[in-house]
Amino acid sequence: MSEKIQKILANAGVGSRRQVETFIQDGRVTVNGRKATIGDRMTYHDTVCVDGHEIKLIKSKNQKTRVLIYHKPEGEMCTRDDPEGRPTIFERLPLIRNSRWICVGRLDFNTSGLLLITNDGELANILMHPRAEIEREYAVRIRGEVTPDVLSRLKKGVHLEDGLARFNEIVDAGGTGSNHWYHVIVKEGRNRLVRRLWEHTGLSISRLIRIRFGNVYLPAGLRRGHHVELTDDEVMQIENFIKNGH
Repeated sequence: MSEKIQKILANAGVGSRRQVETFIQDGRVTVNGRKATIGDRMTYHDTVCVDGHEIKLIKSKNQKTRVLIYHKPEGEMCTRDDPEGRPTIFERLPLIRNSRWICVGRLDFNTSGLLLITNDGELANILMHPRAEIEREYAVRIRGEVTPDVLSRLKKGVHLEDGLARFNEIVDAGGTGSNHWYHVIVKEGRNRLVRRLWEHTGLSISRLIRIRFGNVYLPAGLRRGHHVELTDDEVMQIENFIKNGH
């Protein structure tokens, strides 16, 4: 039975469906020696290559889903290679056979906290898809005075260069002066969204930490630059969370 190329390659851990679509558009994918196009279908018995390297589909089809929680420190990139030579999260992750790790969303260079890492491209695609509206919770330390009017505007919505955006929830987490913390929740993964929302009001962020993604929290004892692998039961909890519409 044939399936879309991007679905099979996502299942093989090559990337999310969106990433694979970009690879196809860039001419980096071939199936049985012919350059692939968007909409093509294939089977697990076809020979598929990305950048000239064959992807072992039969092994990947039978590989179990693995998920890591990684505590990203500030000063690391979420890309595999950085043109400026900056360190990346993938340098810290364990080796994986017949597959590759996929980062579920990204955190920018100056943001720390929870990253979900998986070898299952289909799971990564579902978690990142805008339609899922999965909550991301951040702890934010703000420079400047946060007035009730500012909080109201941020919850009601402000117009950014890529459209209307807002915080679904803002909770005062305490502190005084330049050490005042808030917990905020967004349901989308637009680039630097939390920073841009606060900066739109004239305020700036001195610390930004993601503490939750969906039903997964950053473990209190997990040090920055370290990871922990979820058990099969914990992976199933994520899958059920998605199936039940969270």
